[in-house]
Amino acid sequence: MHANTLQKWQHSHDFRVDNIQGEMQTRRVLLLTGSMMLIEIVAGFAYGSMALLADGWHMGTHVAAFAITLFAYQYARRYAQHPQFSFGTGKVNVLGGFASAVALAVVALIIGLESIQRLIHPENIHFNEALIVAVLGLLVNLFSAWLLRDHHHHHHEHDHPAHDHHEHEHDHNLRAAYFHVLADALTSILAIIALLIGKYAGIIWIDAAMGLVGMGIIMVWALGLLKETSPILLDRNLNDPLRKKIQQKIEQDLDNRVVDLHVWQISPNHYAAIVVLVTDSPQESSYYKQLLHEFELAHLSIEVIRCEEQCVQLNLAK
Repeated sequence: MHANTLQKWQHSHDFRVDNIQGEMQTRRVLLLTGSMMLIEIVAGFAYGSMALLADGWHMGTHVAAFAITLFAYQYARRYAQHPQFSFGTGKVNVLGGFASAVALAVVALIIGLESIQRLIHPENIHFNEALIVAVLGLLVNLFSAWLLRDHHHHHHEHDHPAHDHHEHEHDHNLRAAYFHVLADALTSILAIIALLIGKYAGIIWIDAAMGLVGMGIIMVWALGLLKETSPILLDRNLNDPLRKKIQQKIEQDLDNRVVDLHVWQISPNHYAAIVVLVTDSPQESSYYKQLLHEFELAHLSIEVIRCEEQCVQLNLAK
């Protein structure tokens, strides 16, 4: 039986993104967006504006996205130290961003389909009433974007190689919410432009055409966010300078050769690594961890294989 506890050899697995200010602002944006959503959907049906309806429906998905954002924060905080999560809850925020990006892509498709239908079967539009609601929606969107403006990433100055490839550390969860707000502002602007052209130039079909333009831009944002979050969720092995520098650091010491190396993200801002190396001068694992100390890896596993007969060949090939 061991008389002492194991705490001195254990470390925290709390790698979540803790963005209290961003979470608080998201709550405010949720209330604003939910209120404006109801106004725009009712007005869109009443005044026959596809662009206005598109904006209202889009706001509906944003309400759901903001709810996902808040849930992700709370869930990650609640289970941050729970043993059922091998590397903590750092990916919960990334998953929230991924889910919101999927919602963003779905609503873009819905807007596109409805816009095509309106191009084929135009409807009468009450321009003056629709313009008032569209402008009000834009003001709400701009204020919401201002609330979230600098909270979806955290600026840091880094002097160590582990962060050479990052200008700032992203909160993908809130970044997705921010994109939803920007998408709302975009559809509001397009709705206003379409309504003004329709009112003064008599070009009714421009309302539906603006819906298609909005669909395209929103889809680009959604796909960009999906591309940014999916590699983290899938534990993609990094193929960037950080991985190369880790290998170089190990192999520059003694006669070490790295035979297997995995480096991946366990949160937007934390990295883990598994290193398997061969050497004829094996050291304690703490020795190799000290070699890689400058990279500030949140979780590092080292496997050392003693090389015997093949060492000469390995050194020649090095």
